[in-house]
Amino acid sequence: MKEDLNYININKQTWNNKTDVHIASEFYDNESFLNGKSTLNTIELELLGDVKGKKILHLQCHFGQDTMTLARMGASTVGVDLSDKAVERATAFAKQLELDATFVCCDLYDTPKYLDEQFDLVFTSYGTIGWLPDLAKWANVITHFLKPGGQFIMADFHPVVWMYDDDFTKVFYNYFNVEPIIEDTSGTYAEKNADLVDKSVGWNHPISEILNSLLQSGLELKQFNEFDYSPYNCLHDMEESETGKFRIKAFGNKIPMVYSILASKKAISI
Repeated sequence: MKEDLNYININKQTWNNKTDVHIASEFYDNESFLNGKSTLNTIELELLGDVKGKKILHLQCHFGQDTMTLARMGASTVGVDLSDKAVERATAFAKQLELDATFVCCDLYDTPKYLDEQFDLVFTSYGTIGWLPDLAKWANVITHFLKPGGQFIMADFHPVVWMYDDDFTKVFYNYFNVEPIIEDTSGTYAEKNADLVDKSVGWNHPISEILNSLLQSGLELKQFNEFDYSPYNCLHDMEESETGKFRIKAFGNKIPMVYSILASKKAISI
């Protein structure tokens, strides 16, 4: 990764530009969230279980809806995000709702410089690791913040989905992490007609890279699940084939859309 590409500043600006558009969008339905609606899906809730009384670190939290949903469920939460605009808005919402949720603005890899504590759970979900070039460093951050016996829980779009062009007519991108993907895009997944034109720098990460990074950081894999649907209608030409389950019309249930991971840090033996 060339330093002159400065992917952090590029992506930070992109997410700063998206934040207010996302907050106002029907996709995020922030009014319902502020009135008590949970933003977590069955896929991650089944792995999270009862979080009451637990300390949770939420990595790449955007403007904090999931972080605050976890706080509503009884957890003490910290959300981390690259976008200062998103962290500013998240902090204001948490104060308004009087929730035990705080937020930190930093590059994910720098999180140990900003936080000096350990957590029962580290959580991340949907559209996160594609913004990171080095998953070994990512996994080491996760392990660093987990208490012995703590759990890492993740749900994300399957890397097979990212192989296709935007219209899902052909395989366009490499499944493997061979180079940065630098693009100029208009609109956003939450508001496709939004008056936004942004540059982004991302990476595709195959399942083998994801799992091996976690295992080599010292975590133990407990569950790996794959799903033939997305809980979000956020890609081109999707249909709701079952309530809350969206699939690409051309593919139906023939490809994996989402995966989830449960891993744990080995407890200290006495």
